[in-house]
Amino acid sequence: MAKNQSASLDRKKFFADPIMVTTIVVLIAFLTLFILYPLAILLVDSFVTDQGIGLSVFRRIMKMSNFRRAISNTLKVGFLVGIASALIGLLFAYVEVYVKLKTRFMEGLFKVFYMLPIVSPPFVLSLSMIILFGKAGIITRFLLHIYDNNVYGFWGIAIVQTLTFFPVCYMMMRGLLKNIDPSLEEAARDMGATRWKVFMTVTLPLILPGLGNAFLVTFIESIADFANPMIIGGSYDTLATTIYLQITGAYDKEGASAMAVVLLGITLLMFIVQKYYLEAKSTATLSGKASRQRMLIEDRSVTVPLTILCSLLALFVVMMYICVPFGAMFKTWGYDFHLTTKWFQQVFTKYKGFKAFKDSFVLSLIASPITALLSMIISYLVVKRKFKAKGFIEAVSMLAMAVPGTVLGIGYIRGFSAGVFRTGFLQGLYGTGAILVIVFIVRSLPTGTRSGISALRQIDKSIEESAYDMGADSLTVFMTVTLPLIKDSFLSGLVTAFVRSITAISAIILLVTPQYLLITVQINEFAEKGAYGIACAFASILIIITYSAVLLMNLVIKYFGTSRNYREE
Repeated sequence: MAKNQSASLDRKKFFADPIMVTTIVVLIAFLTLFILYPLAILLVDSFVTDQGIGLSVFRRIMKMSNFRRAISNTLKVGFLVGIASALIGLLFAYVEVYVKLKTRFMEGLFKVFYMLPIVSPPFVLSLSMIILFGKAGIITRFLLHIYDNNVYGFWGIAIVQTLTFFPVCYMMMRGLLKNIDPSLEEAARDMGATRWKVFMTVTLPLILPGLGNAFLVTFIESIADFANPMIIGGSYDTLATTIYLQITGAYDKEGASAMAVVLLGITLLMFIVQKYYLEAKSTATLSGKASRQRMLIEDRSVTVPLTILCSLLALFVVMMYICVPFGAMFKTWGYDFHLTTKWFQQVFTKYKGFKAFKDSFVLSLIASPITALLSMIISYLVVKRKFKAKGFIEAVSMLAMAVPGTVLGIGYIRGFSAGVFRTGFLQGLYGTGAILVIVFIVRSLPTGTRSGISALRQIDKSIEESAYDMGADSLTVFMTVTLPLIKDSFLSGLVTAFVRSITAISAIILLVTPQYLLITVQINEFAEKGAYGIACAFASILIIITYSAVLLMNLVIKYFGTSRNYREE
């Protein structure tokens, strides 16, 4: 009886806050309209034809040899990239957590190494691979005198994706390794076990669920990737590129929708396993912090080989990124390596560079604060409020993480150009800057939401409850109490959303119209034409923009962040 009265009281208190109710209704409408609806339209397109409801579209695409080959190619690349990225991430995380690095230079090099792929456009390494190892590559042709090296295809995609996505694995594994109690490993060492034995029998079993989690996250990223296979894939088609070509080349919207559903099915299955099985298992295995500080390995037989291996790999990746601005300064790529600024000049004089950077910057700048605020609101509702639709909001906002950009792009085309909304405001969205901003928001929402949930779980409920007891409404509490306490997470989400938006390509390449010029689309277009000088010039300026945004964020957090306020108090 008391329980029913308490639930009734909570319900009355909830509905007595109109701002909270309105926010939840608007959120549900936004998530349904811009995440669930496009995916539902894809399913309708795939199963409903002029002949009725059935599997005829799926049967038709399964008869296409290029589609069957694309599925096989995608899974092969995904498994290799997932395994390689998880192992490289584990290697670097182990060296950082367990090994005593001798110099600050090494620490700085490793930070640059894993930071560059995060803040750079996803296809920059593809350009570098072609510049260094293509038929006219600096290393292959001019240093090794190899004139027929083919960098395109399976190995090109796998290497580039591994170097692009492994930082995600590194960050996941670093957190897991730091949480292992050192006494568990030291007890095995005291019993005479070698370091290798300790790693194989103690450390590895503890992090194995987390390693599987890292593999699946990278696998999902790999099979959903569009930009790298498009630039360096050559004739090696993946599902993402096949779907793109099916709708832009063959004009087969139903076939492209069915292909998108197949790709979505694979990513959703992996996402469910990763999210609801491995992630939960990892948390249960490694809970709490280490009881005391870990004694770092100083044995030269361990530190020297690991440091050399990591340093060579880090220097290789840094060299690949340095090649991009150099590729933009060579006079004639592959023949004349005298330095020139003509490609940078042509970006702004001949190829409408100012418009491309202005459009990309403005649209990303509009999307990023909206994304950051939405992420914090969703996080707040999920962690701090109790209502029936809470599970729906959390699940759908995270669902965007599992939806490949190409799939979302086709869903938006089908949903907002020929779907239910054939007239009215929503029909008018297609082909506008607003639809691009919405895509940017949807693609970045899961990252900001996860960050916000983690930050909010560290805040004591009593802080906000005291504000409610003094008569403040939910909006006042959120803006004056909650948000200031998580402003580091808010600022981080804002810059992450900006970087992800300005470097996005897979979803927006299908939605962008001649009215808007976006940097990433320009880079992809010139790279496909073989105009690597112009592509590298665009990419170099884009890297400067994104890296500057991250540095600015770090400065803002350093001088105005929550941690500084706590220190001053």
